[in-house]
Amino acid sequence: MRLDHRLTLLPALVLALLMFAVPVAFVFTEAFFTPELSLAHFERFFARQAYLSVYQNTLLVSAITSTICLLLGYPMALFIVHQPPHRRPLLLFLVLVPLWMSILVRTYAWMVVLGREGIINTVLQWLGIINEPLPMMFSTGAVYVAMVQLLLPIMIVTCYSAMTEIDPGLVRAACVCGASPLAAFRKVFLPLSLEGAVTGWSVIFILSMGFFIVPALVGGRKDVLLGNMIVNQISQANWGFAGALAIILLVSTIMLVGALRLVLGRFLYSPREGTA
Repeated sequence: MRLDHRLTLLPALVLALLMFAVPVAFVFTEAFFTPELSLAHFERFFARQAYLSVYQNTLLVSAITSTICLLLGYPMALFIVHQPPHRRPLLLFLVLVPLWMSILVRTYAWMVVLGREGIINTVLQWLGIINEPLPMMFSTGAVYVAMVQLLLPIMIVTCYSAMTEIDPGLVRAACVCGASPLAAFRKVFLPLSLEGAVTGWSVIFILSMGFFIVPALVGGRKDVLLGNMIVNQISQANWGFAGALAIILLVSTIMLVGALRLVLGRFLYSPREGTA
């Protein structure tokens, strides 16, 4: 690589150092050296079942949220890809509009919709379907609804980007060779688009692991995630334990996503190599 090309990477490296490496180093320092060099904060986490239950709940909520986004986002991206080119920008604009608002505002909007005196309960009572308001707020279902709504656009855009890279002629060639439209989709289009789907699932899983606003506002007592524990420890000035929780969250997320990519790698790339 030429020297001038390397210099173009310098601003990105400096930004990564300032915005990622330095904060992570600070977190490591707090976790291992507060008040002195020890593993006491990590031992505290793994010694209490309550903390482990919160961690397990974080994994479960993140995995389910990512899977729901995949099941909803993949068909929506497929629908957009098969629209005429002049309609796609408008559809993508409608998908991305919610991202212009902050997570806090959109979560408060769900509180208005799902509350005892919210829009849904008001309409159902006005129609005579129910006599008393339904307890939709402060529940696991409310957490899933809010998190899926917040993260679904990311899945749609990720899948859409992967689908636009697929040559439509490959699907048409399969149909010309005698494959039905469903068989052409299953054997040609789906394998080629799986990489985008896995990438979208991984991104949403990573984001979900760090969520704390949504469970705090619309979740119940059983919906505490690891991010909520970190915020709680910081508010109590327990920097050492908060740093240990952050490290556990960071390392476990990287390991889980890395393992997923490693396991699915042979399924994603082997068909292409065999075809080539």
